[in-house]
Amino acid sequence: MAKFPQNDFKVVWRPFQLNPDASKEGVNKRQMYKEKFGEARIQAMLPRMVQTFEKIGVKYSLGGNTGNTMTSHRLLQWAGSVGAKQQNDLVEELFRNYFEEEKFLGDRAVLLAAVEKAGLDATEGAKIVDDESLWRSEVDADKKKYVRGVTGVPFFIFDGQFAISGGQPPEAFAEAIQEVASA
Repeated sequence: MAKFPQNDFKVVWRPFQLNPDASKEGVNKRQMYKEKFGEARIQAMLPRMVQTFEKIGVKYSLGGNTGNTMTSHRLLQWAGSVGAKQQNDLVEELFRNYFEEEKFLGDRAVLLAAVEKAGLDATEGAKIVDDESLWRSEVDADKKKYVRGVTGVPFFIFDGQFAISGGQPPEAFAEAIQEVASA
């Protein structure tokens, strides 16, 4: 986006759970990947993951726990209603917590610290974390509206016209932006 200062961008994060049936209590991330992909595939994937994350300034770690992410999705939906900056700040904090700091996104304290760090109202954030019904219908409606045909993340949609799936080089994004800008 920095390569296109003449364009006005609005980034909106949409919900997509990779594993909606995951445990709320969490399981060891490495063990889960081992059961899903096998140790040999993890060993093959890990250097590429580390390298990909390094390019964006994140020290990727396979440690910590993973689990159901519905609560973080509900928080992100709420943050988006507050503002795009707040939503993006919350996404960045949650990603840093999960991918770099090995924190579990099912942990109430982790989620509320991320809410505060993103500059959002901590009291409202606590209500959302504690009440599973809050913002759930909005997440479900967004999923129905936006994730048809999406099978994995990351997935990017540009101006409702062009889609990019998976980790792609910056050139792929530049091409999509140019296509949308010239349409």
